Amino acid sequence: MYIGAMAAKFPDKPAVMGGGESITYAELDARSNQLAHLFRAWGLRSGDGIAVLIGNEPRFYEFYWAAMRSGLYFTPINTHLSPGEMAYIADNCEAKVLVVSAALRDAAQQIAGQLPHVQRRVVVNDRLAGFASYPQVVGDVPAAPLAFVREGMAMLYSSGTTGKPKGVRVPLPDTPPGVGIPAGIRLAVLFGYRPEDRYLCTGPLYHAAPLGFSTTNHRIGGTVVLMSRFDAEESLRLIERERVTTSQWVPTHFVRLLHLPDEVRQRYNLSSHRMAIHAAAPCPVPVKQQMIAWWGNIIVEYYAGTEGGGTLVRADEWLARPGTVGRHWGGGKVWILDEDGQEAPAGQVGLVYFEGGENARERFEYYKDPQKTAQTYRGRLFTLGDIGYLDGDGYLFLTDRQSHMIISGGVNIYPQEIENVLVMHPAVADVAVIGVPDAEMGEAVKAVAQLREGIAPDEALAQDIIEFSRARIAHFKCPRSVDFVDQLPRTAAGKLLKRELKQKYWGPTAP
Repeated sequence: MYIGAMAAKFPDKPAVMGGGESITYAELDARSNQLAHLFRAWGLRSGDGIAVLIGNEPRFYEFYWAAMRSGLYFTPINTHLSPGEMAYIADNCEAKVLVVSAALRDAAQQIAGQLPHVQRRVVVNDRLAGFASYPQVVGDVPAAPLAFVREGMAMLYSSGTTGKPKGVRVPLPDTPPGVGIPAGIRLAVLFGYRPEDRYLCTGPLYHAAPLGFSTTNHRIGGTVVLMSRFDAEESLRLIERERVTTSQWVPTHFVRLLHLPDEVRQRYNLSSHRMAIHAAAPCPVPVKQQMIAWWGNIIVEYYAGTEGGGTLVRADEWLARPGTVGRHWGGGKVWILDEDGQEAPAGQVGLVYFEGGENARERFEYYKDPQKTAQTYRGRLFTLGDIGYLDGDGYLFLTDRQSHMIISGGVNIYPQEIENVLVMHPAVADVAVIGVPDAEMGEAVKAVAQLREGIAPDEALAQDIIEFSRARIAHFKCPRSVDFVDQLPRTAAGKLLKRELKQKYWGPTAP
């Protein structure tokens, strides 16, 4: 099914609502068709790309569906990145059109001149110097579908262990829009979405899951209720007011919901809510137990990545095996391989792998990074870099990460990028960035610094190091705290022994 079919079936039904605005299926269909014609008139052809710098605003979807119905790659940019990081992604994906929200005007103007591939710049709401106004450029452009195009694809960026974002790129399907069985329809069947569903989108649309699940609802005629930013009580209010049936969360959301006073939690009628999906980070067992006790067996967890996957576990299964992330969601096989690439027996820890497409030309690649792509695959198997084991019934338990990635509030943070910034501080001789336990966020970013000779540590210096990083990279990546040591643990070859360092904060079971 496709957006045009849903517009014919449910023309006046809201496709998305949020921020005081509602867009019907008929409007979404017409506007995305106009944009598709405009992109064609601007010279974009199948396989070209557009980049968008828009927050959780309903009009985001008009550009997404325009890309899908005109054979383009669609790259949403994390709105919390620094301008330099935003420019890197927009340039790396070779977007020919940059679309921005006026709410992000400062960042948009800073990066506009750094993008040699960009031929057209558009601002969605309001005016912005150097950018064409969205309402003006579409004008009286026809709203009929384009002829003879392939379906487009999202091309999202997932940071590598070196901290440089990597574009996850899959070849375009060789079919017109809506033909065949798109991944979104398979997702709808897997999770049991229905046309009458009203889906609460609690996360940012530049992440794979909120984007994928919300557009899956569009493919079957559901309504997306979009939060501009997460607020625990507001999410409960929306479930009651909008009669939300399905939703999506990360463990940090659960923690914040559980921190609400009992009278607030009991104030709202959640009886319409039939399925709450969560992923993005390991959920502490006590947190999930409390959420199931509150919401019942409507909670569904999955494990996957931008690259694919994955596994699925429903509440009743999870209660029987607390901590599992489930079994393969398509009935296939999850592989655990040891260091030699041999399959590990049940209960033995190893690197987690999934099966990629049989045809190598259909598999994802890290755009412009063949080395990283090659490191991810063993034959047709690929890994997300996580460590775990299977029990005797094929249920997967994650125990570690291959890299030293930090997951804070459901967001992946890679220490190397931060270390590369902090080591440039004039007082720092050596530095390590690690994740430490945090009751709300799961993990918090901490820097452990070895200072240059003759410099004494104090709280003012710690704060100065934090501010130094905040001036150079996105704030969510920056350390919340800085500790000082006389010497960081390194091998004779210079390898940093992060596990040894982390034991101070995590104990002997440090990840």
